[in-house]
Amino acid sequence: MGSAFLDANDEPEPGAQGRGRRRSRVAKNRPGSRAAALLQTAGALLFIPQAALIALSVGRIANGGGLDAVLWPAIFIVILGITKSCLEAAGGRLAFKAARAELSRRRAAAVAALARRSPVDPSRPASGEAASVIGEQAELIVPYIARFQPARFKATAVPLVMLVCIFPISWIAALILLIAMPLIPVFMALIGWRAQAASEKQLAATGGLNGFLLDRLRGLTTIRALGAVDQTATRLRADADDLKTRTMAVLRIAFLSSAVLELFAALGVALLAVYVGFSLLGEITFGAWSGGLDLTTGLFLLLLAPAFFEPLRDLSSVWHDRASGEAALAALDGIATGGLDIVKEADGQQAARFDIELDDAGFRYAADKPLAIDAFSCRIMQGEHVALLGASGSGKSTVLALIAGLAPVSEGTVRIGGLPLGEAGDWRRHIAWIGQKPHIFAGSLAGNITLGRAGTKADDALHAARLEQVAAAYGKRPLGEGGLGLSGGEALRLAIARAACNPDISIILADEPTAHLDAATAADITDSLIHLAKGKTLVVATHDPRLAARMQRVIAIGAENLQEAAE
Repeated sequence: MGSAFLDANDEPEPGAQGRGRRRSRVAKNRPGSRAAALLQTAGALLFIPQAALIALSVGRIANGGGLDAVLWPAIFIVILGITKSCLEAAGGRLAFKAARAELSRRRAAAVAALARRSPVDPSRPASGEAASVIGEQAELIVPYIARFQPARFKATAVPLVMLVCIFPISWIAALILLIAMPLIPVFMALIGWRAQAASEKQLAATGGLNGFLLDRLRGLTTIRALGAVDQTATRLRADADDLKTRTMAVLRIAFLSSAVLELFAALGVALLAVYVGFSLLGEITFGAWSGGLDLTTGLFLLLLAPAFFEPLRDLSSVWHDRASGEAALAALDGIATGGLDIVKEADGQQAARFDIELDDAGFRYAADKPLAIDAFSCRIMQGEHVALLGASGSGKSTVLALIAGLAPVSEGTVRIGGLPLGEAGDWRRHIAWIGQKPHIFAGSLAGNITLGRAGTKADDALHAARLEQVAAAYGKRPLGEGGLGLSGGEALRLAIARAACNPDISIILADEPTAHLDAATAADITDSLIHLAKGKTLVVATHDPRLAARMQRVIAIGAENLQEAAE
């Protein structure tokens, strides 16, 4: 059971305050994204001198100037245009790289957190839901970081700089744009709250549908046997229709935000065009510091008006990326935090012996739940064979999980060789776990036994688990995912062979190994376990008195240890 884990870098906070901290932390951790936003903003600001040169050239032509009057302005316009395109392209590329790096980091943190999560944690996400969040929904972070955040910075900086350039020419033109500008982010924020809620519901529906589909695919044989195919198809169709409805709701809100922006941007440009037009006609003589507008200054204002709203238009086009990206971040953070973690191995002292001690051990599945096991104490000497005997729900499997470090104790201590689990080093590789339903991977029988461990051979393990006939029957043919084609007894023998294949095993923990087996198969499994455990510590959780009778000692676990069903 040896393992190695990565540490997650982020601990998200719940609620709106947590979302704000998460956004600020995301921006702080990505200098590449900030540089990308600065490059794209600089590229957008280059249009100001371009517009000035274009207006100057048109004014000179209108005043009778020839080619000589507009040659150098035209050259500078081309140079500025090329520079603008290069800055925007470099900024976009840098933003995309920063987004992919952030996605990889957060995926690694989520996967590491899943690897740390205890298998007995009731809040552990279903594998289908976790795969959907990490593999599919996490991709929504990329447009959020690569497009929305640079667009937000550009929409903040560019209009303000343009107002500074417009105000010395015409205070009324600056006032028109200043009035139109705040209305856009206000209405977009109102729509954005609705969009984020819709995106979170849509992502939750996607994860739930994926989890439901994977669960039903795993149990397809059982569904067919029970005649529940039509019922399952009906449920799947209903969930798919619900997901379609939620997806369309997100798209409707995205289109609404774009429509709001276009409306106010068009109104702002139209009002400015009316003012400039009447000023050039001499009908309006106020609003400009010089008393009126000429063709050059009027054209300059008209050229800047659409560019003034362009960053806001870009922000609107990626506004739905914000809602989807923050919903994806929240989903990833939900996986990366909370729940029960397995006990980590320490770098400290190695256990010289493998005596097992539980001293007033208590355990609860969540902080708001009562103790599932309360003040349980026992001592199992190295090499002893012990049965934990009790009815279903009495906490036997939970005790095994605590010994294996699959969950930390809420109270008391668990020691191996006199050292608490959290302080002992490299103890997990000496433990073998044999569960009721061992997972079988798609692949060869030998590969399922060795599990890729270097220097291990499956031949002796096959003999110890009495799997020679199964190996001869399969030959080199691969096993199906989940052990398709193997009986329950053969799957358990394969788990025993895995333990036999590891020379470092000193403790064997078996959880209800004979449950749901006929008497003959149960006796064979018991013989194999006892043979495997010669010279090793064996702890068996069972409610089978025949299996318990084969052990050297029986520890009864009764109702006094059970406050809530733990199995």
